[in-house]
Amino acid sequence: MRVRCVGGIVRDHEGRLLLVRRARPPAAGRWSVPGGRVEPGETDVTAVARELREETGLRVAVGPLVGSVERPGPGDVVYEIFDYLATPIGGGLTAGDDAADVRWVTPEELLRLPTSPGLVEALTEWGVLVVPGMPPPPVDPFAGSGGAVRDAP
Repeated sequence: MRVRCVGGIVRDHEGRLLLVRRARPPAAGRWSVPGGRVEPGETDVTAVARELREETGLRVAVGPLVGSVERPGPGDVVYEIFDYLATPIGGGLTAGDDAADVRWVTPEELLRLPTSPGLVEALTEWGVLVVPGMPPPPVDPFAGSGGAVRDAP
């Protein structure tokens, strides 16, 4: 069974990332971007805004899709996770719902935290996590081309 989920990638004015420490499985006790399941009848945008409000207390404006991953769940469950950029527009930072804690972290701090499996790799691949001294993600020569191979002029 495939379960559609969303996450919100949020930065503050200092460039820090918003993370929550998960209170429940999967990855209970580990840090991740806030997010969760898309409820029946919801769009991804509505789900991102709701999850951010429930888990962090922040109201956000949801931006573009940054990337997606699949993660195994219990039994035959596969979580399809779609992560979107989001910008805070109100509210107050407080852990809620299934978040045990919430905080803003620098890229260097993120690397020292116990994170959900694959989080650091995905954020790095998408160009969201850039750490001085860390090699940049590989460049996809066909990015933005829709996968089409173009002949040189």
